[in-house]
Amino acid sequence: MTETRATKDHRLDGVTHRVIDTGPVSSLEEAARLRGVPPSAVIKTMVVRRGQDDYVFVLVPGDRVIDWPKLRQSLGERRLSMPDADEALAVTGYERGTITPLGSERDWPVLMDERLREDEVSLGGGAKGISITIGGQDLARLLEADVGDLTKPQS
Repeated sequence: MTETRATKDHRLDGVTHRVIDTGPVSSLEEAARLRGVPPSAVIKTMVVRRGQDDYVFVLVPGDRVIDWPKLRQSLGERRLSMPDADEALAVTGYERGTITPLGSERDWPVLMDERLREDEVSLGGGAKGISITIGGQDLARLLEADVGDLTKPQS
């Protein structure tokens, strides 16, 4: 099993979770099947820029996308943007496709879609093919996430 900064994050200590090494996957459905969760429980971690050196992590169900008006309202911001791959790496320490709030270079605030609060969820483990499966309530608590309606169905 590959250890990463995410899998060694101290916030996981004492919390029931599983680290899963699936190896490379080619689709959401494949990732969900190998992790033992439905596609809606696979978390996409998005990095969103509020301003210069001001970011948040947004946790999105695998089968949904950010609803930008809802996110702007939740954050009280008029303008938000997504950093490019180099900037995301610089502010999280993770390459795109491996980004997770766990073990990140900085503890940016976390917003979590309310649909992820229930049952088991699976988020990236900080390296390609590595994931962490954990109870949604536990994840929200350990990340001190603000939970709300932040997404819409993927079109």
